[in-house]
Amino acid sequence: MKRILCILSLLFCATLINAQTYHANWQSLDTRPVPEWYRNSKFGIFIHWGVYAVPGFTSKGNYSEWYQYAMEHGDSATKAYHKANYGNNTYYQFADHFTADLFNPDEWAKLFEASGAKYIVLTSKHHDGFALWPSKDATRDWGFPWNAVDAGPHRDLLGDLFAAVRKTSVHPGMYFSLYEWFNPIWLKDHQQYATQHAWPQMLDLINTYKPDVFWTDGEWDESDTTWQSTKFLAWLYNESPVKNSVVTFDRWGRGIRFKHGQVFTPEYQPELDFADHYFEENRGMGFSYGYNRNEDAWDYNTAQSLVLQLVDKVSRGGNFLLDVGPDEHGKIPPIMQERLLQIGDWMKVNNECIYNTVRWKNTCQWSEGKTDYKPVRKEGDFRASGDYMLKLTIDPDPGYAVKEFFFTYNPTANNLYAVFAQYPSNKKLLLKNIKLPKATNISFLATKEKLTWKQTGNNVEVTLPDYDPNKIKAPYAYVIKIEGYGK
Repeated sequence: MKRILCILSLLFCATLINAQTYHANWQSLDTRPVPEWYRNSKFGIFIHWGVYAVPGFTSKGNYSEWYQYAMEHGDSATKAYHKANYGNNTYYQFADHFTADLFNPDEWAKLFEASGAKYIVLTSKHHDGFALWPSKDATRDWGFPWNAVDAGPHRDLLGDLFAAVRKTSVHPGMYFSLYEWFNPIWLKDHQQYATQHAWPQMLDLINTYKPDVFWTDGEWDESDTTWQSTKFLAWLYNESPVKNSVVTFDRWGRGIRFKHGQVFTPEYQPELDFADHYFEENRGMGFSYGYNRNEDAWDYNTAQSLVLQLVDKVSRGGNFLLDVGPDEHGKIPPIMQERLLQIGDWMKVNNECIYNTVRWKNTCQWSEGKTDYKPVRKEGDFRASGDYMLKLTIDPDPGYAVKEFFFTYNPTANNLYAVFAQYPSNKKLLLKNIKLPKATNISFLATKEKLTWKQTGNNVEVTLPDYDPNKIKAPYAYVIKIEGYGK
């Protein structure tokens, strides 16, 4: 009887949570919890794919998906490239060459799952307005075929990928640009555009494809009032078919980012820390999000850098959204595939320090030295260069400290994980300001070996096994597990 009453009580509590009504204001909307599936997932794949993949060009350090804007606003490198390769053709003529003839959604889904990612975020449309689904609003309001079914591949690219991903353990999600640079309605009347174009498209996407992630962008030119953001979110959380599962973010209007919204979205801003708010940092593997044929191998982050960036985000209680940019044929560049598989190799061995973990009381342990290293940026640019995490771990500038350990904590198992980038030559690790019960088990995830350790005052000295490259796979970072400790 007691068991039945307990079950009924739990069901009643769940009903109350699901029945909560959210009102169309930030005070109410900001109380919605981040769905547990997303908090436990930690790692997602961003996919920037569209007509801009046809030219697939920008100067290094820029975004190729902004090709049309660069053409129209006088970027000299883009204009010269376009003139040399496409003459007087317009951007809109690229739609015919966006064929996606080699696109295999099942292969994409297989790759994403193999990387260890638990969700994707595909650009349903970017700022050029070209829709990857059969959006009637796009073709009607542009006055010519401007979606992937009416033009180009003549295929519902978004729908096909969602169907493939749903066969795996990966959650389907989408990106949606609120504004469109040169949409005729936008150029005439922003409010009319928001009401008659953006709003119907969002409803169409949610009701038709039921995404677990809805990632908006392109919000900065108008207020959340113009975008009717709070009204949309109230509908999304209260009435939509994904009201209990969908995750949303903070790009809902000018001045809203990092202020309101469910998940904050730093972009190439790895030093930002949001201890009191959930966050997800997003970045490309090179620099551009969209496919950029101008990037070289050395422009891409190494597998070690990407793994350490993932670990860093998770240690600070956030998620990591890593981008790939397929070409116009629907092929993900081999170097991007390789990076995902390398991350996946590491995750196969060490994923328990990533999934289902939370921020511990200490996010890291520093060595001696200065801890205020700033990432390198071009003047006036908010985006950090890709070597920042390596500078914080294995290649510090003179006088600067490194993060000797990143910590993550699984509250369900009560296990603490210490992740380190350098394998010490003397095989000794020193965890500072930690006291352990004598019976505590410490193990090395790479080999599953139980490790010997001793308490030395307030510190714990752990002895690692001999380094064996035949046993230690994907040596981008190493993890020890301290069982039954962490609170």
